[in-house]
Amino acid sequence: MEQGLNMGEWDNESGWVNGQFALDARLGIAVPRLTLPWERLSREKRAAVLEKWESIRGRIPDRIAGFEERIRKKQLELSEEEDFAESCRLNSEIAELASRINDLNIWYRTEQDFEEETRRHG
Repeated sequence: MEQGLNMGEWDNESGWVNGQFALDARLGIAVPRLTLPWERLSREKRAAVLEKWESIRGRIPDRIAGFEERIRKKQLELSEEEDFAESCRLNSEIAELASRINDLNIWYRTEQDFEEETRRHG
């Protein structure tokens, strides 16, 4: 526990940090949804957001691997599919999974943006 905070203050701080993120069901991770502009956050709040984001960000490679596995399975199905409409459906699903991977890669690189903003304004 952070020095100088009693348990109630710590719970409020933890709740505030959790409130800065919202679950993106499509990606399967919580993404930043800051309630204030980054530059208006105190150094401590920025650090708390970065710490929370780092724990979320660390799960992104596993999410990507899961989507890649689903793509491989659908590609196998597609290679054996003879029905045109079903092939189109599988192609569409593969494209959607690939789009999720792309979005996750963008979020994975977002930490660099947070850190740059912190150095610039901190």
